[in-house]
Amino acid sequence: MKRQSRKKSVFSLMDELFASATEPTPKAKQQYQLLRMYEGLRALENEKEPKLDDWLCLTDAINLMELMVRNMQICEDNSGLLDDATNALKQAAQRYQSLGVLRLDGAGINAVRAVLEDYSSMLETLPHRTIVQCHRLAEKRLLEIRAGKVQPHDVVIK
Repeated sequence: MKRQSRKKSVFSLMDELFASATEPTPKAKQQYQLLRMYEGLRALENEKEPKLDDWLCLTDAINLMELMVRNMQICEDNSGLLDDATNALKQAAQRYQSLGVLRLDGAGINAVRAVLEDYSSMLETLPHRTIVQCHRLAEKRLLEIRAGKVQPHDVVIK
């Protein structure tokens, strides 16, 4: 019998403890995260055949912001922007399942771009430790979804 290996987390508890409690995420790490997310958006806007990884990078940004607003309560979404962005990604997933192509409509592009801008602001202002905590919460939530603990607002591509 083979033992299943557990996927290594991006951030460990040690990463969280050693992350600055006062300084924002280091610029190089900010740029790396944001570049991947904006490349995902660009692909869904312009590429002939965007990849599922492009969509996943965008869902990471939405999920992280959702955790900051709903779970950690360190920022607010008074305009419903997160719901708009979530719905846009959900529609893109439905297009992918029915047509085989990942695409955002115009309103979806604007909503997702606005959430990326908000996430960028959070990276620049919140302590690095808070960002790492948020990532760890997101990983935990993803494991729950994979275990079948899906919430009504979750979007899952099969």
